[in-house]
Amino acid sequence: MALSETWDAAPVEASAAQDRVELLVGGARCAGCIQKIESAVRARAGVTSARLNLTTGKLSVVRRRGGPDTSELIALLVAMGYRAALFDPGEALAEDNREGRRLAKALGVAAFGAMNVMMFTVPVWAGADMGVGVRTFLYWAAAIVATPCALYAGMPFFESAWRSLRRGRANMDVPITIGVLLTLAVSFSETLLRGREAYFDAAVSLLFLLLVGRYLDHQLRARARSAARSVLALQAPTASVLDEAGAVRRIPTGQVRAGDLLAVAAGERVPVDGVVEQGASELDLSLVTGETLPARAAVGRAVPAGASNLTGQLMIRASAPAENSTLAAIARLMEAGAQSRSRYVQLAEKAAAVYVPVVHAAALLTAIGWLVAGEDIRTAILRAAAVLIITCPCALGLAVPAVQIVACGRLFRRGVLVKSGAALERLAEATHVVFDKTGVLTAGKPVLVGGSADLAALAAPLARASRHPLARALAEAAGEGPLAEEVTETAGFGVEGMIGGRRARLGRADWVGAPTGGGETELWFGFEGETKIRFRFVDEVRPEAAAVVAALKARGLTVEVLSGDAAGPVRACADQLGLDAWRSGMTPMDKAAALDALAAAGRRVLMVGDGLNDAGALAKAHASMAPGSAAEASQIASDLVFEHGLDAVPEALEVARQARARALENFTLSAAYNLVAAPVAILGLASPFVAAIAMSASSLVVTLNALRLQFSRIA
Repeated sequence: MALSETWDAAPVEASAAQDRVELLVGGARCAGCIQKIESAVRARAGVTSARLNLTTGKLSVVRRRGGPDTSELIALLVAMGYRAALFDPGEALAEDNREGRRLAKALGVAAFGAMNVMMFTVPVWAGADMGVGVRTFLYWAAAIVATPCALYAGMPFFESAWRSLRRGRANMDVPITIGVLLTLAVSFSETLLRGREAYFDAAVSLLFLLLVGRYLDHQLRARARSAARSVLALQAPTASVLDEAGAVRRIPTGQVRAGDLLAVAAGERVPVDGVVEQGASELDLSLVTGETLPARAAVGRAVPAGASNLTGQLMIRASAPAENSTLAAIARLMEAGAQSRSRYVQLAEKAAAVYVPVVHAAALLTAIGWLVAGEDIRTAILRAAAVLIITCPCALGLAVPAVQIVACGRLFRRGVLVKSGAALERLAEATHVVFDKTGVLTAGKPVLVGGSADLAALAAPLARASRHPLARALAEAAGEGPLAEEVTETAGFGVEGMIGGRRARLGRADWVGAPTGGGETELWFGFEGETKIRFRFVDEVRPEAAAVVAALKARGLTVEVLSGDAAGPVRACADQLGLDAWRSGMTPMDKAAALDALAAAGRRVLMVGDGLNDAGALAKAHASMAPGSAAEASQIASDLVFEHGLDAVPEALEVARQARARALENFTLSAAYNLVAAPVAILGLASPFVAAIAMSASSLVVTLNALRLQFSRIA
């Protein structure tokens, strides 16, 4: 009944000269970890490629026959300070859950410690009239609460810092660890010496704030990991396989092998990629191509896993096992693209690598200098501690997150959900925008544009009896009315029946008896022996789409359309929007390959799509957005989800660019603060208490600068 472009599914074949092993790696947290692990594994003789997915923890290694065995690779990773084992989806999920529970417990302990230690330290900081004995008692009480809480809550940072130092590097967790432990040590020293200043509350409060960010980051990664699982969940769990005697048996889809003959009844999903050997039907390929019009399936047609069989039974010869199916390929594309690519956070990591040796050396020299100048050990240590406290990288750590929180809040109030701060950074860097057509630039629903209401009423009795999208659009245009009698539907051709005692057909031009056919967005109708009537349909372009494209061009971006639809509808949509760049008939793999090519050409691509067929491209794009009506897997794979129309795309882009400007300003403010504060502490002009106030003030400054974004105008 509907014509459609042929979709060819090519199975993924393994080479006889090499194989692939997948390992689960634990403890990798940053881009530096990815580079170090991949480089070390690729350096082993016999390894041809190594790819670590930071989000899922999966390390895919392709090795030649005779290359390093799995135990050697695991031993290499363990020696580098990471946890490693054979990748198992169940174990990966369990490890993910264990990490989440561990962070949640640490966060809870830090919150408990921060709240309860304040009972003992607030009276001291408030200047309450008390003697030395009472103050010392309150400090000891604070120590009893704060110390175990800080040591437990700080374990994620302590372990990360130790692994980093073992590898000869210094990540942001190193200064955090030293700062927390030194704060506790100085606090105990002051308490033992019955001094005036101790900082037990600062230690646990700092850990609480840092753990909030670490836990939220974990939750965002967990959501990204669920995207690939959402895609694979769409695969049929079982398949009907015919043996040599013709008997049918149900087996798990994972046991299907290339060459098996499968029976797929009407209403079932195709379990694996294959080719039709018997039968005719119509397939819903919306999961694969994103297009809503059914495709005709006949002998010789390649069909992908995940397609829904709408009408007749099909016999399909499997061309690939489940692990190499189209759905599995889409899941792999999403998995490969789910890396966290936060350039500014990487910049903060690099700054920390410089900060650690410089500032710690300055603290050590400060202590030595004051000892040489004749001060006692206690004074020298306190002034060295002041150097470390006043230059604690809290402002540097807040420089980007504070801006991202404000920007995400602003967009959320406008109906745009931002998945992560890194997404804003990448969105601000976009230079090229790629739109899917159906459901994004268009409404995703065919509308009758050819034929009068009277003519539509003639064909409506047959249209009401069909589930085909074009027939439904015709019935909707005609309104309510009677059904045809003696209705039969022929898969891939159309529907026929009796209307007022006369036989009529509605469907393809050649089947109805019309002399010519104009394409897949039309239906023909006619009574037997009479002139045939043509009904034409279009998928209307959204009213705001032209203004959105113009706004993006005005901001210096180039725009193009990638669609799985046929050339005619895609060309018409592009012409209406004033776009010269468009491509049609794109499979999910074609779209992902197109984005790879654009990236290789130096383009930073913002992908806007809604179908499962877009999920791989959404995950691989430099930045990605999906409407709230998109498939669940596409929403999960995208960086931003918007609810109220395409206007959100240029608005989100502008907010992201302003957020980038505020983040760079915060980096400048943090650097200027340290250039002034460090000499003050080195010269002994700031006690640890004053240093703590100055450090907090620097964090407040970058936070207030971030809040400017809340009130800025969108051009």
